[in-house]
Amino acid sequence: MAQPKSNNLSSLSIRLTEASTPVIPPTKSRDVRFYDLALKYFPLLVVLFFNGCASTMQQRVSLTGDILVDGPKMIASGPRRDRVLWQYRTASAAMRRGQFDVAKPLLDDALLTLGGVYGKDAEARKARGLFNKEARKTFIGEPYERSMAYFYRGVIYWRDGELDNARACFRSAEFEDSDAEKSEYKGDWVLPDYLDGLATTKLAGDGSDAFKRAKAVAKNINLPDYNPQANVLFILEYGPGPEKYAGGKYDEELRFRARGSPVLSAQIKAGSVSLPVAPCDDLNFQATTRGGRVMDHVLANKAVFKGATDTIGDAAIISGAILANGRHYQRNGSADEIGAGLILMGVASKLISAATTPEADIRAWDNLPQFISFAALKMPPGEHVVTLEFNNASGAANPKLTKTITVNVPADHDKVVFVSDSSTTPQTQ
Repeated sequence: MAQPKSNNLSSLSIRLTEASTPVIPPTKSRDVRFYDLALKYFPLLVVLFFNGCASTMQQRVSLTGDILVDGPKMIASGPRRDRVLWQYRTASAAMRRGQFDVAKPLLDDALLTLGGVYGKDAEARKARGLFNKEARKTFIGEPYERSMAYFYRGVIYWRDGELDNARACFRSAEFEDSDAEKSEYKGDWVLPDYLDGLATTKLAGDGSDAFKRAKAVAKNINLPDYNPQANVLFILEYGPGPEKYAGGKYDEELRFRARGSPVLSAQIKAGSVSLPVAPCDDLNFQATTRGGRVMDHVLANKAVFKGATDTIGDAAIISGAILANGRHYQRNGSADEIGAGLILMGVASKLISAATTPEADIRAWDNLPQFISFAALKMPPGEHVVTLEFNNASGAANPKLTKTITVNVPADHDKVVFVSDSSTTPQTQ
């Protein structure tokens, strides 16, 4: 049976209406548009973030707590930028155990690197970048640390009878302190100048200029006149050295903390001789008077940049959220997209801020002493037992720190005895 004619006309009308109506694609919601923009720019944000984080990855080496075991391991397998630091630490520890043959090549290699770093150093240049920490640069130490490396090497040269090389090292120790910010603190070490003059005197030269320089900065220390006949030289060190820490809002300021020393003087006892020894140089003083560094200004600028990008990021995210999510009387696609763009810009700025690394380098030669001092005696060739006492502020000796050293005095050259309040004992030198 045929269908009613009216039904056919109705169907045709519906089809004609559908054909004449233009097809309009659905409008993207604000969430979809934001998703599209985020997908587009997300890889860039990831690159920015991980570019800043990449420098924080560190090489891991298991440590035992024994510096003469850990030091060689770190020198061989640790981060190359820390190689000199571990050479410094290991050398001073070896000297306190009487292992001068171990300390010598470590200091030689460290000082060779130190001299080379004063040229073009790629890592130091990278450390000045916004997204690399200062600690990624090759460690050579602050002026007082570099001075001590030369000082220790000079002591070993003197032990080996090489007075001319020892004198050169003591002069280098003073030179490392020549860039202090204030002129009164430039080259103001006492003992390097004093030993420079003594070495010159023993080499039949005129050491009076060096002696005058030493006396000028010695303050209340009564330096003895040079005695070319004194053939046993004592280099003494005691107390804990300065500690580095970071200050400022973003840890961009390198600061130093003086650790109080329980030892303020020493006493040398050899046969009938009892010789008091006062400190000549204070490393806490040397650390805190070094003045500004070029890197201090770099880190300060990094800190300003980090704070500015963080603030800009907050402002952009808040403004974008208001535009993208605000209620309008009419839908405003442009405002939504601008809001989404601001949010993305804010996130990018926050990521850049997070990746900016203004932190000061607080790696430290942490087994340095606070005080170094000196005494000289004339002793006949042969074997002598010497006792060294380390005294507190009242002059009382701490028996736990007393050292017994067997000293073999040669007939043909000076004997240099190096003793720390942390030296192993008994010991033969």
